[in-house]
Amino acid sequence: MAKNRRLQLAVVGAGRCGARVRALAREVGAEVARGGAVLLTGGRGGVMAAAGAGARAEGGLTVGILPGADAEASPPNPAVEVAVFTGMGQARNQVLVLSAAAVIAVGGGWGTLSEIALALKHRVPVVSLASWWPERPDGAAEPLLVRAETPRQAVAAALAAARGRGRRARKEEA
Repeated sequence: MAKNRRLQLAVVGAGRCGARVRALAREVGAEVARGGAVLLTGGRGGVMAAAGAGARAEGGLTVGILPGADAEASPPNPAVEVAVFTGMGQARNQVLVLSAAAVIAVGGGWGTLSEIALALKHRVPVVSLASWWPERPDGAAEPLLVRAETPRQAVAAALAAARGRGRRARKEEA
């Protein structure tokens, strides 16, 4: 990653969620902003809106990677500062995870599970906070998948993984 570019972290989760998950997501978003990273989400409701609201409350930059071709097809939540309309439906999940240095999953449904799987397939680190915990069929540990108990732990783990990933990429380029 270029030294002048801000780190981008994706927060993924369901478009509808309860108060507990919403509070976790809001605090994750706030921690992302405090950590100086750009928050990427799917730009819709639930976890995405809560994380965005938390980041914005702390002065963070929020980017929504939306499934529709325009704001009429995919109205961004009010916390989205930069809206990227893909016209790709759920395939936009790939754009979201590949744009992130690490992914934090908070709660979630099937779409969240697909984002976790896509991230791991493309070797993007994932931190799970009250979310899915997929296991490999061979029982081997997945080193890119970390579990966190708190929003602060989740963001710290994501930042560490993302920074480590950047160092590995620079070594490979040399």
